[in-house]
Amino acid sequence: MKAGFYQFNPSFGKKEENIEKVVLAVRETDIDLLVLPEFFATGYQFVSHDEVADLSETIPQGQTTEALLALSREKGIYIVAGLPEMAGDKFYNSAVFTGPEGLIGVYRKTHLFFEETLFFTPGDTGFKVWDTKIGRIGIMICFDWFYPESARTLALMGADVVAHPANLVLPFCPDSMPVRCLENMIFAVTANRTGTEQRKENQSLTFIGKSEIVSPRGEILIRAPEDEEVIMVMDIDPAAARDKSLNQFNDILRNRKPQFYGPLS
Repeated sequence: MKAGFYQFNPSFGKKEENIEKVVLAVRETDIDLLVLPEFFATGYQFVSHDEVADLSETIPQGQTTEALLALSREKGIYIVAGLPEMAGDKFYNSAVFTGPEGLIGVYRKTHLFFEETLFFTPGDTGFKVWDTKIGRIGIMICFDWFYPESARTLALMGADVVAHPANLVLPFCPDSMPVRCLENMIFAVTANRTGTEQRKENQSLTFIGKSEIVSPRGEILIRAPEDEEVIMVMDIDPAAARDKSLNQFNDILRNRKPQFYGPLS
């Protein structure tokens, strides 16, 4: 599988511009799985419920999902991308998963971060893994990484690759994902963004870049700079994530002892 991410600086509220940027970046790229940042088409720092309502979309009828579906069909690729979803009177921080065959699935972010909690409803989909022609793909969004249970759940569900759209502002994630990947022996593709948004007086958010692909052995295979707009692609073998043997005696999932993990549930 040729897996990759597009790290860039979206312009807040300018959906068509941001979508076109993605289309142009990918058009000449040889890739099978593309991961885009959280809220890649809208920007991140919402300041009112009205603004959230105005920029959120239904799935699959919304402008963003339709554009991703068209790009998946045109290029014959799979795409995981974050967007604000409207579902009745609720709004979710969601990711869509599209492929050449159409819409594959939707994941709604479980663990909301910071002021997302003012505008969005915690996700109700639970974690999901989809079996595709290129491998078994699971999704988590940004702050989900902070909870080890997120990646562990996806691993237990059989994920080879975790697609991880993100808008990271805290410094910890890029150096923590190798641990998440090692402890679950999975690949992860974290697609972060760059730039700064200051749409509230005395409050700016600076995004740290450092998008990366990490191996089941905890190796950082590729990592983007902090402030560069870049598309990066890496050949990975999803089958490498299916061998959970640490050595001849230890299988990291089979050796679990759930009967002693009571407080986790």
